[in-house]
Amino acid sequence: MPNVRFLQIHSLHGYSAVLLNRDDSGLAKRMTYGDTIRTRISSQCLKRHWRVSDDIYALSDIDGATAATRSREIVTRRVIDPLKEAGHDEEIIKVIGEEFQLAVYGDKGGTRQGRQPLLLGEPEIEYLAREAQKIADAHASDPEAASDAAKDWRKAANANMKTLRENCSLPGGLVAAMFGRMVTSDVEANIDAAVHVAHAFTVHEEESESDYFTVVDDLHRIEDDAGADHIGETELTSGLFYGYVVVDREMLLRNLGGDSEMAGEVTRRLVHLIATVTPGAKLGSTAPYDYASWLLIEAGEHQPRSLAEAFRKPCKALVEEAEASVNAHIEKFDAAYGTNEARRSMSLTDTPISGAELLPLSDLAAWAGSTIQEGVA
Repeated sequence: MPNVRFLQIHSLHGYSAVLLNRDDSGLAKRMTYGDTIRTRISSQCLKRHWRVSDDIYALSDIDGATAATRSREIVTRRVIDPLKEAGHDEEIIKVIGEEFQLAVYGDKGGTRQGRQPLLLGEPEIEYLAREAQKIADAHASDPEAASDAAKDWRKAANANMKTLRENCSLPGGLVAAMFGRMVTSDVEANIDAAVHVAHAFTVHEEESESDYFTVVDDLHRIEDDAGADHIGETELTSGLFYGYVVVDREMLLRNLGGDSEMAGEVTRRLVHLIATVTPGAKLGSTAPYDYASWLLIEAGEHQPRSLAEAFRKPCKALVEEAEASVNAHIEKFDAAYGTNEARRSMSLTDTPISGAELLPLSDLAAWAGSTIQEGVA
């Protein structure tokens, strides 16, 4: 039974005629690997759909989980707007707002364009709102005094927020505890990610086509003209994607305040989400829904290593062939390094993987959760 520092989750998902993740030109994201162009899904895209999923394995439904909001409008909507609703003087609201925007978003926080979308946990947002309310209440009829008080608060803001984080469970929310965050205006607010997500890519050469489509006007009369009301073109792709996720147990426990039970439940749900939640682009026109055809989970104490090298030489877009490539690569790793990870897998083809017990998804997820909670596999 190896000790568990890292949990590695490998997956294969197949999609046909979809556009899961677009670049700035509206085309499918791509990468070159092994001198071959592959279709790609960014890690940001994958993480967002996992964290906002509202199905039965939603992360937000975990007992004790704290919500978080990512926005450049947190101070405007959650701190300043309540002061307006309470009827405070406009000049007082203005001077408080200016200082709080700079405190939270840094030197460029004075304009909406200058702010970066920032992830703050509900305890942090509620603290900011309370502090702004205190200043407004204490100086309700004196804008100059309110301005001085807000400036003094901003000078001490980082220290006060640090104290809050040190004395609050999940101050940045569960999302930050899992996927981390960077706050340029407050280095102490940075949180290292405990869940590391690679960009998914096709195990074979890209498969794409241009989809020419028309829109017909229901009230159009044939005698007017014979053409469609609108003609357009978009790209569609198909592929079998390899995905890779790592859970750093020590970091996850640290970010969750040492709560091993929550860490186990987070991991259990994450496995379900990886297997069943699809990047949701173009839902109405492509129905891009799929469950994983294959999952492999490895638990051990050595530094993780991706199995992407199994696909440097493209294979056919067949689950069986991809599984065979992975298995051959794992056997080479085992022979060379002997790191002895504990393994469990799920496969629609029932293909065995070296050293891995085949399990249904529910048992696989439960095993992953227990290894993170208990620290052994």
